[in-house]
Amino acid sequence: MEKLPSVDVVIIGFGWTGSIMAQQMLEAGLNVVAIERGGWRDTPTDFAPTMAPDELRYYWRHEMFQETARETLTFRNNISQTALPMRKWGSFLPGSGVGGAGVHWNGQTFRFLPSDFVAKTHNEERYGPLPTGMTVQDYGVTYDELEPHFDTFEKLCGISGKAGNINGEIVEGGNPFEGWRSSEYPNPPMEMTFTQHRFEEAARGMGLNPFPGPSANMSRAYTNQHGISLAPCTYCGFCEKFGCGNYSKASPQTTIIPVVMRNPNFTLRTNSEVLHINKHPDGTRATGVTYIDADGRTFEQPAEIVIVAAYQLQSTRLMLLSGIGQPYDPRSGEGVVGKNYTYQVMSSINVFYDEEYTNNFVGAGALGMIVDDYNGDNFDHSGLGFIGGAYIGAWTTNARPIESHPVPEGVPEWGSEWKRSVRQNFLKTASISVHGASMAYRQNYLDLDPTYTDHWGRPLMRMTYDFTVNDRRLTNHITPIAEEIARGMGGREVKVNSREGAYDSVPYQTTHNTGGTIMGQNPSESVVNRYLQSWDCHNVFVMGAGAFPQNAGYNPTDTVAALAYFSADAIRNQYLQNPGPMVQA
Repeated sequence: MEKLPSVDVVIIGFGWTGSIMAQQMLEAGLNVVAIERGGWRDTPTDFAPTMAPDELRYYWRHEMFQETARETLTFRNNISQTALPMRKWGSFLPGSGVGGAGVHWNGQTFRFLPSDFVAKTHNEERYGPLPTGMTVQDYGVTYDELEPHFDTFEKLCGISGKAGNINGEIVEGGNPFEGWRSSEYPNPPMEMTFTQHRFEEAARGMGLNPFPGPSANMSRAYTNQHGISLAPCTYCGFCEKFGCGNYSKASPQTTIIPVVMRNPNFTLRTNSEVLHINKHPDGTRATGVTYIDADGRTFEQPAEIVIVAAYQLQSTRLMLLSGIGQPYDPRSGEGVVGKNYTYQVMSSINVFYDEEYTNNFVGAGALGMIVDDYNGDNFDHSGLGFIGGAYIGAWTTNARPIESHPVPEGVPEWGSEWKRSVRQNFLKTASISVHGASMAYRQNYLDLDPTYTDHWGRPLMRMTYDFTVNDRRLTNHITPIAEEIARGMGGREVKVNSREGAYDSVPYQTTHNTGGTIMGQNPSESVVNRYLQSWDCHNVFVMGAGAFPQNAGYNPTDTVAALAYFSADAIRNQYLQNPGPMVQA
């Protein structure tokens, strides 16, 4: 093994949080190495507009995702089952390569609600003690503290939207339930289509408060604070699971990576996988990482600071493999690494029309109209038997022909009748989604599999997860409200796609995996403190949605980024002056 010269900072993973942290550390004058397990990707080379968006290549053959033949995870619903390897991605799609999941995201960019950050305290004060087995926690940081960092990320990305609360003043047309904003969105909302107009009319008729979905798809040309320009969206609809060749979707490649790559103090090593984080003999700090490159050569990269910025599942596994933090044991409730794995509970409604053409092929990843009246604690939960909520949205993300062929209730799943129905309904359907929160429970967690290993001989991650009583009551309460909106949209008929039965890892739902490296106020309940700093090794910082103690009813990216900027600010203004724990246990 070759030992390389020491650097100030080594970053594991080079997606959204990796690129944000690299830019922030470079701006502080540090020298930085980022290690990315996948290959290089940039817009003109990999997503040029002259290349046809290939649905078969990018979605069905998973061009931009981890190769399960090289590395996967094992899954089971509960501890009485034997976990088996996932041989093909389904429910979620972990990215691989420069930009990570930030390349193939839709761009739906929500801030979590103020109450989401104090979920335990807020709900107990309003409704009484949490149910037995529910392990919901406060984040240890508040919305007010994160607001400037939400603002920074939204201006980096040029988010298109309409504010509903500017400095405490409710603004018509925006989300009246959102936390206060220091400024308006950098870009106006996207142009709405048939589906959004019908949804808005039906929702207002029910006394609800619809607003345009916040979008990382550009509603107009935009130049961000780093001088990088993005172009107006063409509404081609190839966002989710695709890279954008038009520079119209904010991604690490189109917003921040060019700034990082130009800095002489930055080095990127692609096709290189970190095997483990190395610890000093005293166990209080890391000394760097060990990684292996595409040629099978092993290197030690010493560093003063280690920033773990991989995808949530990989960050949790790396902490377990490196022996940083006590692994979680669901039987005793002790330990923290792997604790509070959460996901989301989804349902949807299809609306079918006879005469009206919805033309869903005219779409974008975050072209939508939303109601938040039943999200978070925006409504009274007394007597409902659950906490948390969901946003209800009418997104038009594109009618990609291989993926999208909704048919009414009672139509066979294949054959001539199915084909006839697809042909009749393809241009005349709309859909509504219910995007629900996931509360942490003791029995849902991540650990290392005792049987299966990866191609380097390391144990695979094992996921133990199933929907909970809170999930089921939440979706059973809110899905009928979405159905009522759908029935007010003037269609011929509706089809309700409820979330029923055990969690199934096969059909796609969201790539919103959270928990495992959760943040909190003390080391007995969390892996990292409020600054995402490891309680065990003070120079290890763990980014990403793994920090969420439970999952809100929103898409996670905006909050993931705000936490990264908050952590970077603490490193620059506190840690570098006085290296050591920034929160006393």
